[in-house]
Amino acid sequence: MISNLRAPRGGPRPDGVSAYCHDLFHHFARSDQRRWGEVYLRGLRRAGGRRTPANISEEVLGRRLVQPIQQFVNQSPWESGDVRRRLAELVTAAAAPQAWVVDDVVFAKNGTSSVGVARQFVPAAGRIVNCQLALATSLVHPHGAQPVTWRLLLPPQWDADPELRARAHLPAEARHLPRWQHLLDSVDEVTGWEVPTAPVLADWSGEPEVEPLLLGLEERGPGYLVEVGADTALPARDRRARPVLPGVRPAPRTSAVVHRRAAELADELAPQGDRAVLAWRRGPADRVRHSQFLVLPLSDGHAPRPGRSAGAPAAPRRLVVEWPFGRPRPRTYWVTNLPAHRLPDLVALAELRGRSADTVERLHRNYGLGDFEGRSYRGWHHHVTLVAAAHGYDLLGRLRRLAAPEPARPVSATG
Repeated sequence: MISNLRAPRGGPRPDGVSAYCHDLFHHFARSDQRRWGEVYLRGLRRAGGRRTPANISEEVLGRRLVQPIQQFVNQSPWESGDVRRRLAELVTAAAAPQAWVVDDVVFAKNGTSSVGVARQFVPAAGRIVNCQLALATSLVHPHGAQPVTWRLLLPPQWDADPELRARAHLPAEARHLPRWQHLLDSVDEVTGWEVPTAPVLADWSGEPEVEPLLLGLEERGPGYLVEVGADTALPARDRRARPVLPGVRPAPRTSAVVHRRAAELADELAPQGDRAVLAWRRGPADRVRHSQFLVLPLSDGHAPRPGRSAGAPAAPRRLVVEWPFGRPRPRTYWVTNLPAHRLPDLVALAELRGRSADTVERLHRNYGLGDFEGRSYRGWHHHVTLVAAAHGYDLLGRLRRLAAPEPARPVSATG
C-alpha cells in the first residue's frame, strides 16, 4: 500500500541535485514521493555496480532500505509523462535539438515474467533474443542527446495471456502494436510538449516495409531522414512504356505506383542523382571515412500516394545513398523528405543518430538502465524515466559549462 511509504530520514543535504529534483518532481502529490524520487535519482548517478534498491539506499542513505524504494518505483501512482515533459523542456531550454532520434533499446532477460519479455527478433542484432524491446526518442544536438520518451513494445502473445498481464499489472490499453505505430505515438507525445520541432531520424533497415511510417510522419508534418535496408520495399513511379497493339490508339502515358527494393532503385536512378564526396562517421567512436553520396528522386510530391487523400500533396521524397568507392553496391540507404540541395547537411544530420545510440549505451553502462528488477508495467516506465532524468542532470551540467564564457587571461605588464 502506498500509505506505508515514508520519506527517508537523514537523507542527502540540499544541493544542485535537490533543486533539479524539486523542479522535476514538484507535481508529485506527496512529499515522501518527492524525497524518494531524489534518493533514487542520486543512487542511479552514484551507486557502484548494479543500481538495485539495496545498493541505491546504502549509497545515498548509508543503510539498506529496499522495501520503500521498491514501493516507490513499482507501485507509487506518479505519472512518468509529467517528468518526461519537464525533462524535455529543461534540456531544450539549454540547447535546441537538431533532431528527434528514435532508437531501439534491448533489455536482455533470463526469465519470462518481466513485462513484455519474450523470445523475439531484434532488428539491430539480426537475431532472436529473450528480452524486452523498447523505443526511446531522444532530443539530439552536437553536444549531446537526451532520451525523453519510452515505448515498451509488447509481443503479440502478451495480448492473449491474462495471467501474464495480471502479474505485470498491464493496463487494458497496453497492447501489441506495430513498431511504426509506437514511433508515431512517440512523435505525437513530444509534439504535445513545449519542445522545438526538428527532423525525425530512425533506423528502419531491419524492416521489410517503411511506407506506413513515412505516411504517418508526412501526415504529422515533421521532416524525416529514415535509414532503410537494401531490401526495403519503397513506392516509386513506374514509367515504363506499355505495349501498343496494332490498330489501337495508344493511351496517354501514365505512371503507376509500384514497390521496388531500395537497392534496385539506387541502381536504376544513379545516373539521375546529384553526388558529392563527403567525410562522415556513423557514431562518435567511429573513424572518419570519405565516401560518395548520391541524392536520387523517388517522387515529385504532387501526385497523391497510396493512403494519402487527393489534394494533400507531400514534400518530394528522395533516396540518399552512401556508395563507397570501389564497391558494386551502396552501403547505406536513407529516405527523406528534407530539402536535398545541401547534401552535407543531410549527412551531418545522419551522423546525429550515432550520438543518440551512444547515449543509450551510456544509460546502460553508467546509470543502470537495464538493472530494473521489478516486473510491473508501471515500474518499468518509472525506472527508465528516472534513469533518463539522472542522465539529464549531468547533461545539463555539461551544457552549462559549454555555455559559460572563458575566464579572461591576465595580461602581463611590459616595461
